[in-house]
Amino acid sequence: MKNKQDRIKHSPTLAILGQSPRIVSFLDSFLLYFSSFGLLLFLYDIGFEKEESSSTLLHYFYHAFFLTVLGSLGVRTYLMRKELSRRPSLIFEGLLLSFMAVAVIARFILKNQITSASTLLRFFDSEQVIYFVIFYVFLVEISKKTLLFYRPSFHPAQLFILSFVFLVAVGTGLLLLPQATYEGISFIDAVFTATSAVCVTGLITLDTATVFTPTGKVMILILIQVGGLGIMTFASFFGIFFKGSSLQSSLFMRDWLNEDNLSQITRTLFKIVTITLGIELLGAGLIYLCLEPLSSELMPDRISFSLFHAVSAFCNAGFSTLSMGLYDPMIRFNYPLQLVIAFLVIMGGLGFPIVFNLYRFVRQLFLRLYNRFRNQRTVKHTPRVLNVNTLLVTITTLVLLVVGMVLYFLLEYNNTLAEHTLAGKIVGAFFGSVTPRTAGFNTVDMAALTAPTVLLYLLLMWIGASPASVGGGIKTTTFAVAILNIISLARGKDRVEVFRREIEQESVYKAFAIILLSLLVIGLSVFLVTLFDPQLGLAAVAFECFSGFSTVGLSVGITSLLSTPSKVVLIVTMFLGRVGTLTLIIGLLRKVSTLRYRYPTETIIIT
Repeated sequence: MKNKQDRIKHSPTLAILGQSPRIVSFLDSFLLYFSSFGLLLFLYDIGFEKEESSSTLLHYFYHAFFLTVLGSLGVRTYLMRKELSRRPSLIFEGLLLSFMAVAVIARFILKNQITSASTLLRFFDSEQVIYFVIFYVFLVEISKKTLLFYRPSFHPAQLFILSFVFLVAVGTGLLLLPQATYEGISFIDAVFTATSAVCVTGLITLDTATVFTPTGKVMILILIQVGGLGIMTFASFFGIFFKGSSLQSSLFMRDWLNEDNLSQITRTLFKIVTITLGIELLGAGLIYLCLEPLSSELMPDRISFSLFHAVSAFCNAGFSTLSMGLYDPMIRFNYPLQLVIAFLVIMGGLGFPIVFNLYRFVRQLFLRLYNRFRNQRTVKHTPRVLNVNTLLVTITTLVLLVVGMVLYFLLEYNNTLAEHTLAGKIVGAFFGSVTPRTAGFNTVDMAALTAPTVLLYLLLMWIGASPASVGGGIKTTTFAVAILNIISLARGKDRVEVFRREIEQESVYKAFAIILLSLLVIGLSVFLVTLFDPQLGLAAVAFECFSGFSTVGLSVGITSLLSTPSKVVLIVTMFLGRVGTLTLIIGLLRKVSTLRYRYPTETIIIT
């Protein structure tokens, strides 16, 4: 031992390796603060008009940042090379280092003025590469630090609510940047737009297409994506991937992800992020193909349009880069496009646990059919794959879609659907049944809907999407449990049973609590908006408040007419609808310390 210490003492290389944990910790902190500073300068670069001298200084800083990060990552990766088997994420750091090294070589080649340099080399010489490195390093390092919040002192509900407050605050600041809009916006409109994007609602007080610059639209898209899945989902994904999961973080995220198996927490996070990005990319590709009939003059930015609407649809946000939304004459009769967007909305509104469970069911079904085809009999017992939650969500969703489609088709056949062919009417009715389920897109004139259709929309918006999804509303399971409980009471049962399973009493209590709280919030919202803006019609205000609470985004055209106090009311309504009123109450109130006692029971007269 003494000889080993003497060798370390007299060898500078061994001495440095002996201090590697401290050096790695220092580099982690350095990269976090340095990338944060770089991100702030990047926001200054894209958000403000600059003089030529400032642009030159930023150019030099970007190159200095690039070289500094390259050296820091190289040292850290070298010191941690022995942990490769325990941290596969180091492979990605190695790939990033290789990417940055190629960029340095490309800059050296172009510096020597080789005119035959390819477009690929010029890409590596561009500052977009440095932007990517800034975001990548910042995202990875800040995600590692978010794992420190997973402590018993933080309730998951509290952290969930605070994450959305933080996102709204950041989004407001970004949208207030001068280069985010063409002529600037007020503070209340920035807060409203940021809240609508983060809460994936889609209500707008300003025209997204004409008020916001391409930079502003990208900011809105990022807020939709991060708000749809939740900032903690992304942070946990990158933090666990690059730092590793602990028992404490797994216990904290168990309720967050509705995952009972602790060993599956990390895998569930990966599946959520990868499936989301995969479906959105697939949807963007299909949308792009649906735009082929349009000329380049009518739709010059097809790629950006496809990406924006794919993310907005899957996240059930309802934002559009067209002033008239999907009611625009260019795509009003593009039925394949409407079907693709409807598919994205349904997938986003089902909820990730349901998607995973349906995937396991379909996979097992194909395996059984494959074994039968090969005449292989398996005696292995397999329990039923579809759980009660999946069955309830699937059946309720199908019933709502079919009933909504049929009623919409009958009610609007000679009204808003009159300009369409029979096939167009069917697609329009189907889309009209999907969109009030927290999607927010419209292919018809919302102000021209008949009164019965408006009432149908209120019901569909109030029910909303499914739990653990990107959608809002009271959720399909809440509605289903409430109906089942009413049927059980009518039949004289003292418990709720479905599919040969008994639903636990706590779920029934939560369902009726959510229903009551939603009606109270919506009712108070309608009351306050009619108080602040008495000139607006009651039906239009009620439609707006239902849409805001259920994070739908549909409107009959009064959002831009709201006064500042009414906008504040809708901001709070959208926020409560996204985080959940019951979640807010749980986060604010302390849990009782013990329930080891029971009081004598009393009968309350209900009917």
